[in-house]
Amino acid sequence: MKNYIVIFLSMLLLYAGWQFFEAQRAEKFEFERREALVRNATECLESGNWECAEKSVRDLLCDAPHDSNLQLHLAGILYEQERYEECIRYIDSIGVKTPDFEFLRKKSEQLIREMEELGIERSMHFRVEFEGHPSKSDVMEALAVLEVAYDSLCRLFDFRPKNKMSLVLYRSNEYQGMGPRPEWVGAVYDGKLRVPVEMMRYREIYRPVLFHELTHSFVRAMTHAKVPLWINEGIAQVIDGSRTGNPRPEGQVPSMNALTEPFVKEPSADVAVRLYWYSQKMVERMLARNPSFVHFREFVQSMRKMETDDALESYYGVKTAQLLDEVR
Repeated sequence: MKNYIVIFLSMLLLYAGWQFFEAQRAEKFEFERREALVRNATECLESGNWECAEKSVRDLLCDAPHDSNLQLHLAGILYEQERYEECIRYIDSIGVKTPDFEFLRKKSEQLIREMEELGIERSMHFRVEFEGHPSKSDVMEALAVLEVAYDSLCRLFDFRPKNKMSLVLYRSNEYQGMGPRPEWVGAVYDGKLRVPVEMMRYREIYRPVLFHELTHSFVRAMTHAKVPLWINEGIAQVIDGSRTGNPRPEGQVPSMNALTEPFVKEPSADVAVRLYWYSQKMVERMLARNPSFVHFREFVQSMRKMETDDALESYYGVKTAQLLDEVR
């Protein structure tokens, strides 16, 4: 009899241990699943991949439907996809009234109204925002040039972005980029194309500028925003061609850090000119090693998963420091 009791108690103990083990394993699996969703959502948001970001954020909201941070991210994602009416309905449905939600609501309502007033259909490849009441002719001219540039860059890079590009046409300083910047900066690229409407009167100026800025958007999309500044600026300058042949600027050779940090942190226009010049020359030296554009676009796409120097060495047999030495 005692043996049966011992066996029974042993079985109960084993069963309890098994249940504890399964609960721990399930808890670990759920934690890892959620962490993977958070990582994926963060990467998609940082690279502006709104379709991917929306899926991940909606999955996270299934676990935490009242998380106001996730709700705000979803509202912002709908806004960035030009789904303004849906953004407004979603904000109304959750019933949360904070300055951030109210900003998205008002901007959505404003953009719907401005598009209707200008009589402009929504662009196939660009999400347009306005500041300062630009004329319909300026808006249509900017979109026409950008559509031509978009098709050209699609063929050049053999790449078609999944998301619409964000375009801000502005008159005041409000939409010239995010954060503090020195006086020499006209418009900072922060994931949106920012074009002063006054520039649309000067065709010889705005065409290379729009090609330049749109190239940033393509490179950012191809690399999931994992690209050092000197490469992004160098590529854009090579493609727009407006600074090709400029003489070497006077002054000290920039440091590696200066070439990878945002150029807008530099308060001196002279230093900024040097940063742009060296960026272009380093990209030109890189392309001189292998002028094949097929090879080049494979290199650009490789930076999505590889560190910069690893990608440079793999595709061009050189590292950043060596390229900088070659153009000193």
